[in-house]
Amino acid sequence: FSKVSKCLRTNNKLERKITGFDINLTRINELKRGYDRNKEHDSSVFNNNKKLKFTNNIEELYDSEVFIITVPTPVDDAKKPDYSYLTKATEIVANAIKEKNKISRYVEPIVIYESTVYPGATEEFCIPILEKVAKIKLNKNFFCGYSPERIVPGDKERTLTKITKVTSGSNTKAAQWIDNLYGSIIKNGTKKASSIMVAEAAKVIENIQRDLNIALMNELVMIFNKIGIDTLEVLDVAGSKWNFLNFKPGLVGGHCIGVDPYYLINKAEKVGYNPQIISSARQINNGMSKWMVEKFIKLMCQKKRIIFGAKVLLLGITFKADCSDLRNSGNIILAKLLQEYGLEIIVIDPWINSEDIDKLKEFKIYNRHQGNEKFENIILTTDHKEFINYSLEDWKLLTSKNSLIFDLKGIVHKSLNPITI
Repeated sequence: FSKVSKCLRTNNKLERKITGFDINLTRINELKRGYDRNKEHDSSVFNNNKKLKFTNNIEELYDSEVFIITVPTPVDDAKKPDYSYLTKATEIVANAIKEKNKISRYVEPIVIYESTVYPGATEEFCIPILEKVAKIKLNKNFFCGYSPERIVPGDKERTLTKITKVTSGSNTKAAQWIDNLYGSIIKNGTKKASSIMVAEAAKVIENIQRDLNIALMNELVMIFNKIGIDTLEVLDVAGSKWNFLNFKPGLVGGHCIGVDPYYLINKAEKVGYNPQIISSARQINNGMSKWMVEKFIKLMCQKKRIIFGAKVLLLGITFKADCSDLRNSGNIILAKLLQEYGLEIIVIDPWINSEDIDKLKEFKIYNRHQGNEKFENIILTTDHKEFINYSLEDWKLLTSKNSLIFDLKGIVHKSLNPITI
């Protein structure tokens, strides 16, 4: 919003002031210095940007007219939706609107949610909080909308302005205004839904669809492993058909795919339906870390390796390639399960932040290979570009003649005789 100076739809000059608000003061101070810990933007994005400011002071929100809420919507230990972030953020915005109204009621504020929720959550859960705390009435004193976040961490090609943005509003007027707001900056255009609930449902099924397809691939892994054939080779051969969908097996992590299905599952159960396929996919994907660990332990036994006290090198700990995000990382679960067998875990991950290394003190974590140590037991968990670009010489620096390499991504040099899933 702060980078676009002319509306892409009307070519009119934009005079917007953008405030980035967060309760995390450390994060705010980093952004003020031009440092993005997620490695999505370099300092040039922030330098000399007079339209953009960062704050953790709620008083600096009082002059805002549009509020976009983008907080996480996780699940708790029982896999039930956790609305605590959404509740707190909505209360902060409601209090800002209440204070703003003491100064001026000239402009009715617009509150837009981007967080993934179940169909109906914005109207059933969020709007009542806004009305109660700020003492306002929907479509009279304020308007509301839903425009789901679609950004994929680590994807430098499909960034915000290059994707189609779904929009919706609490009435026809609000829906069009919100559509124009996003349309003013998004080159790829928008898709306006007929209602907030339709937009919410569209978002949640995007991630459910991926979860289902990955679960299918993971089930094929387990079947083909028993048969004795290479799953990645099977998928490569099958991919020669023009309409074969290119999904890969693996661990599901991040803030979306492994979480969002539970929001729809929870809502479906409340309205009296037991979603079997979605629930089964979650069960399969949640069990993949355990399956991979058991397979690796069997491989070590076949090599007559001593299990207890043995060192295992994990190449990658973040939840996906070329991304610093650790949220719900299946690789962390994998590492902890390996520890339960008495294995010592060493991690190399060029993308992990120093702050996150400090949080995972149970492992030895480095951004690059330390010294000349060679490892007999290696699991390649993440296809970071740095690992993909490893030369044969790079691999030889890590491995010994008898190294056991469990390649979950199919990128290790074949001459090293890696074992794939």
